[in-house]
Amino acid sequence: MKNGAVHNKEQFLNQIAKSLGRERRTTPVARPQWKHQPQWNVLKNATEDELLDVLGTQCDRIHTRVETTTCLELNNMLTTVIEHFDAKSIVSWDDPRFKEYGINDYYENAGRAGVDVHIWDPSIGEKNIIISERADVGITFADITLAESGTVVLFSDNGKGRSVSLLPTNYIAIIPKSTIVPRMTQATHYIHKMEQENGNVPSCINFISGPSNSADIEMNLVVGVHGPITATYIVVTDR
Repeated sequence: MKNGAVHNKEQFLNQIAKSLGRERRTTPVARPQWKHQPQWNVLKNATEDELLDVLGTQCDRIHTRVETTTCLELNNMLTTVIEHFDAKSIVSWDDPRFKEYGINDYYENAGRAGVDVHIWDPSIGEKNIIISERADVGITFADITLAESGTVVLFSDNGKGRSVSLLPTNYIAIIPKSTIVPRMTQATHYIHKMEQENGNVPSCINFISGPSNSADIEMNLVVGVHGPITATYIVVTDR
């Protein structure tokens, strides 16, 4: 494949079918319709507040701090959380939601206070990764949040590099309360629908369930052995 063009596709697929001893199928495979789909029943009728409670309980298990705030108080919450880390550097997505939620104002004030704030810049390429590697805090928005597993789902894009959530010492996810769904079932359904309606999906979709956990053969748990040492979810309750 070169410059997005696929060469010898037909010949390749025909050869595979021949090797399998059958004619090549040229019509789409029909998706099965399962009679029983219990995955949709988990937390089926839970309210947003109930899902938030489930998320908080699960995050206790996965060593992830959860804070709740309003859009008006979000910057004060960010100040409290980031001061706890004694952070001197922040890396963040180039995402319109930061302006929409007023977080850009927080970044400007932090910069004046001597904190180095870097917004992901596609024009500088891999330099973004080096900056992320050295940053004290990485901040992104969650696109979907899974209550059952305490997982934030992040859609990468041109200004939304995955390194922001993976390389800094501490990670903060801003979670609009409306993005919280019961479990993986709803997330994969949404992504599949996105592909059907738009013809594509983000180039990278990350499912992050708190800081990394690893245990040796004696089951001695180490948190943050690779990736951020801490993870904090800030839920904005009026969004």
